[in-house]
Amino acid sequence: MRAYLQQLFDYNYYCNKTIIDACSKVEEVPERTRELFSHILNAHHIWNARILEETPKLGVWELHELQAWQDLHYDNQRNSFGIITNATTFDRRIVYENTEGRSFSNTLQDILFHIVNHSTHHRGQISVDLRTHGLEPPQMDYILYKR
Repeated sequence: MRAYLQQLFDYNYYCNKTIIDACSKVEEVPERTRELFSHILNAHHIWNARILEETPKLGVWELHELQAWQDLHYDNQRNSFGIITNATTFDRRIVYENTEGRSFSNTLQDILFHIVNHSTHHRGQISVDLRTHGLEPPQMDYILYKR
């Protein structure tokens, strides 16, 4: 499980870096892309904080300038790799409150998978938004990554 999760987070890192690089080359990042990518970064941070039993420093829809994306992304990845590396079991239940204050419990492996899946979902929305603005979204298919 550890190796598989590390591979998923490597892929997630690659895809987010690809988005950052693509957006760095355009004159103006579309506003919806900025909102969605900020949300990806924020949600990843919030889930890491929940796992580590820390108070999140970012809000779910807090907006970030493109210049801040790389550092936030790197911190998220580093924290997730620390969580994966130091986990004694991935079946451990994490008790947390959602943004509405409701209490839930999920396994560590389910939360880690959710982080990657959630990011993939919003990267798809970013690809549509970039196309809508006449920009070619980067290719991020997993199979291309693995080639």
